Amino acid sequence: MVKIRSKKKRKTPHVAADLTTREGRARARREMVWQDHGFLRAAFSNLHQISPEMWRANQPSPKKVVEYAEKLGIRTILNLRGESTKGYYLLEKEACEKAGITLIDFQVFSRDTPTKEALFAAKELFETIEYPALMHCKSGADRAGLMSVLYKLLRENVPFEEAVEQLSLKYLHVKHGKTGMLDAFFQTYANYNVGRAPEDWKPFLDWVEEDYDRLKVKEDFMRDFGKGVQVDKILNRE
Repeated sequence: MVKIRSKKKRKTPHVAADLTTREGRARARREMVWQDHGFLRAAFSNLHQISPEMWRANQPSPKKVVEYAEKLGIRTILNLRGESTKGYYLLEKEACEKAGITLIDFQVFSRDTPTKEALFAAKELFETIEYPALMHCKSGADRAGLMSVLYKLLRENVPFEEAVEQLSLKYLHVKHGKTGMLDAFFQTYANYNVGRAPEDWKPFLDWVEEDYDRLKVKEDFMRDFGKGVQVDKILNRE
């Protein structure tokens, strides 16, 4: 019997909406509100101030961008989702330009262990951006949580236990899913320092440079990973 393999359909590249046209702008708004679940964020921004100069939130609408500029004095927005051709990004970029906010695309991931390059780049980012600043992902829970912990460690130099509180249910972070990989990453650093007094912990970036094995942390997490994937499917998170 001859088996015929079906060819995988190639995804058609998403073409960005043209905001200069009425139809394009309407399409961008539909993508933001319905495809990206903007309707769920209409009344809840998951907005938190984590220092006098830094805020965290979920994906802002154009209206929220203006509000952040006028009421919070935000000068920089860190988009942790990365650049996109989708409506939510196009409208945010346009709103930032109009409000005089610098939009920086700095992509990180919620279901993977961070690379060494990204960790060192985060430190440089925090040292060079204009404040007050706000960082966001889609829900403001996981990628924003990761970067908030790094901000606390690398810019504010707060104790580790205080920094990792940025990854908690308070901000809607759920560790009982693949997003728990972020918790595993920071826990690996804590485990390395077990038995040492807090003041004797190895500096975080020294550990990253000399001891951190990204793939091993990921493999260990996935080996023990159980039913958490169902949580991700139920919440339909990015």
